[in-house]
Amino acid sequence: MTGAMIGTVHAIPDEQRRARAWRRQALAAPVADVEAAVASVVCLHATEPPTVHLAVRARSGASREQVDAALYDDRTVVKQLAMRRTLFGFPRELLPAVWGSASRRVAAQQRTRLAKEVELAGLADDGAAWLQVVGDALLAAVQDTGGATTTQLRSLVPELDRRLGAWRGATTPVAGRVLTVLAAEARLLRGDNELGWRSARHRWTLPATWLGEDPPAPLDEADGYRVLVGRWLAQFGPGTETDLVWWLGGTKAAVRRALADLDAVEVALEAGSVGWVLPDDLDDEPEPAAGAALLPVLDPTLMGWKERGFYLDPVDVPFLFDTNGNGGTTAWWDGRVVGCWVQDPDAVVRVVLRRDVGEQGRRALDGEAARLTAWLDGDVVSTVYASPQMKGERLPRGSPGLGSAGARAARAAAPAAPAAADPLRQARPAPLHQPP
Repeated sequence: MTGAMIGTVHAIPDEQRRARAWRRQALAAPVADVEAAVASVVCLHATEPPTVHLAVRARSGASREQVDAALYDDRTVVKQLAMRRTLFGFPRELLPAVWGSASRRVAAQQRTRLAKEVELAGLADDGAAWLQVVGDALLAAVQDTGGATTTQLRSLVPELDRRLGAWRGATTPVAGRVLTVLAAEARLLRGDNELGWRSARHRWTLPATWLGEDPPAPLDEADGYRVLVGRWLAQFGPGTETDLVWWLGGTKAAVRRALADLDAVEVALEAGSVGWVLPDDLDDEPEPAAGAALLPVLDPTLMGWKERGFYLDPVDVPFLFDTNGNGGTTAWWDGRVVGCWVQDPDAVVRVVLRRDVGEQGRRALDGEAARLTAWLDGDVVSTVYASPQMKGERLPRGSPGLGSAGARAARAAAPAAPAAADPLRQARPAPLHQPP
């Protein structure tokens, strides 16, 4: 189905939205390199280290070594705390826009909050002054060492080893919270990773050290949001104001100003809502051939919109997302989410379907599973964001979802392990992330 006019407003149907996403986000055909794969989705979720590698692989076929090279050698992709206090991997050239907008908003919120908690915990009478002194000491330690892990910094700056008040019954070291503030302020960056591609223990570095130059100045807030909204519309548009406010973790005022600055065009969406596209983006995207994809936890194509009905059946949400709204692994066919994927004890990738995709779809997904199994080469990827479908859990009686045969298939495909030792059965944290 192609776009049409409803009155004087251009209409973009769901089929066309799926075609745009599939092509522009490099799922219809692989792109040439890591950098192009990241740019196709604006940025990559990096809360869990394997997501970066697996999301790039799905869009380019890049090896783990090639992704590591972009992150740690060429440094063309840089991890930065930004929207919704979440860690992302950004194209290096986007950093000034991010620093001046989404990161700045998070930094201000976290500095104010931490200063109050320092006072409540009795660490200091003036939390803001304490944070300034400790932050300066931490930055000096990073400067002197050329880069240090969180553990090393706690030994170098004793104040970092003090603890804040109870959270879920336990006190927490203040070190991670101070690092969150400084990272959001772009006064620190995550440098070399001392662990493998599936885990993270970064050495904190100064931006000038990691980028090899005087860091570019952040854009002002309005310009920063204009750049980010423009990138999002180019890759994810059309989207609604609700989508953009959620993705940016920003305000309606910031989104509306950016849309106005971009001369964005209003379009009609199938659900009856108003969407937005860039002024030169009203032409139809050619319909791609039906294709399959296996995407990782928190993949940006799954998490790129707040209103997901055009590619995700609402009845599947309780099965494919955890209770905090974090998306697990997903299997896609013909532009729609149709299930998830897991690994068996032998590290073989298995697709767990939520619906019948026909013989062509099953063959395509089986082929993707075989390719992903080969790429993983025996590595098992664990996650704290496993969805109920990934774990083969039963939902409460009365919840919509699989019949008994489908549920049995989901449980059979889920990795078997003792509950106490299975990383997929750990408590799933809310989507507010502390630095590793």
